Amino acid sequence: MIYPQKLNSKKSDKLIYILLGCSLIIAFILTIINRLTSRTIPWAALANTGIIYLWITVIYSIKRGTNIAGHVLLQTIVISVVTLYIDERLGFKGWSIHIAIPIILIVANITMLVLTIISYKRYIKYALYQLMIVLISIIPIIFIIEKMLEPQLLYKISIAISILNFVITLILCYKELKEAVIRKFHM
Repeated sequence: MIYPQKLNSKKSDKLIYILLGCSLIIAFILTIINRLTSRTIPWAALANTGIIYLWITVIYSIKRGTNIAGHVLLQTIVISVVTLYIDERLGFKGWSIHIAIPIILIVANITMLVLTIISYKRYIKYALYQLMIVLISIIPIIFIIEKMLEPQLLYKISIAISILNFVITLILCYKELKEAVIRKFHM
């Protein structure tokens, strides 16, 4: 059987730098084309945001020891910021706050719920990341209470799923979670 040859560290680093350089050149060219053709529509900024998002994901994924829950947390935060930015660049219609972010939070919470159920014995590795996602998911409650946000169906679903996640986390591994929080935050 023939196995593919593994890239050594120098070759893979060189490849990453070449691809990063290509991305920067593409971003620069897109910006120039956007300036020359249609200044009213900032499509180059949106494309460049996608390039930045891609590199954040690639760099985080390449890092050794990356755990899937940390990846879910990072994606939740970055995708939320990207959607807010895109909405703002397109004249802020509010779709990022009222539709995109609640859906992102729902998907993140369901992903963590599936991780909880699938990897019960190894769950403690994911617990702190899940709690951080739950805390992020509960932030809209503050905005709803302060009348800065209307309590729409997607937010209600998002908050309900995050509370369900929190309850399942407590039921499955309260003792381990308590020890992990004490150890991480030196309490």
